[in-house]
Amino acid sequence: MSRVQFEELLDAGCHFGHLKRKWNPAMAPYIFMEKNGIHIIDLYKTMDKLDEACAAAKQIARSGRKILFVATKKQAKETVASMVKEVGMPYVTERWPGGMLTNFFTIRKAVKKMSDIDRLIESPQFNNISKRERLQIQRERAKLEKNLGSIADLNRLPAAVFIVDIMKEHIALAEARKLAIPTFAIVDTNTDPRMVDYPVPANDDASKSIAVILNAICEAIKEGLNEREMNKDAQPLLDEMSEAEETTEETEEAPAPKEGKRRRISAK
Repeated sequence: MSRVQFEELLDAGCHFGHLKRKWNPAMAPYIFMEKNGIHIIDLYKTMDKLDEACAAAKQIARSGRKILFVATKKQAKETVASMVKEVGMPYVTERWPGGMLTNFFTIRKAVKKMSDIDRLIESPQFNNISKRERLQIQRERAKLEKNLGSIADLNRLPAAVFIVDIMKEHIALAEARKLAIPTFAIVDTNTDPRMVDYPVPANDDASKSIAVILNAICEAIKEGLNEREMNKDAQPLLDEMSEAEETTEETEEAPAPKEGKRRRISAK
């Protein structure tokens, strides 16, 4: 797993925090200094925490489970959508639907409704409906696609949640914590890192900063997925080798057949 370099984080502006008066004292261990009234984040701490988060994300991906990415702020929307789509993970970049995790069954109903509309549109019956009704159905489908299209493949609760800004996405964080779902997040100097299982101290407002952190997480997920595929491909061969060894051992351990006593027949 490739480690993100200090220079990459520096060039992306990951070290810029918020104004000193807006800071959260819980972020003190991750602050290097204060300059011109702005807190500067210690990038060596960022590297260490990012490595921990990448290792955990890789393990989750390797196990075949999903990580839900949440980023509805303007600076992160496009970055999250493009990067996360490549690794096949679900994401929310529009409005966070309340109860997305705590009322997951209802959300799945809405996703199923989207699938039902798709089947209706493809069926011959759709042409028999009036033009006004067809337009309403298509608008409803577009709305569902915008809000829930990116989680259509999420059939069960995610194994973890990655959040870009825990202040903005406080509802998503609260739902994940309520269900004891592990959380990853970019934490800025105005947030409380203790609320997150895998905090990555960095600037959560600059698009470049978000991109470099997210890229590292996605690369770790790719590695986990690749290792999972390799293990799947290698499993049949390992099973064959194991069966062959068991057969050989059984043959070697099998006792030799005893020779039966010959019966003498006396000549009369």
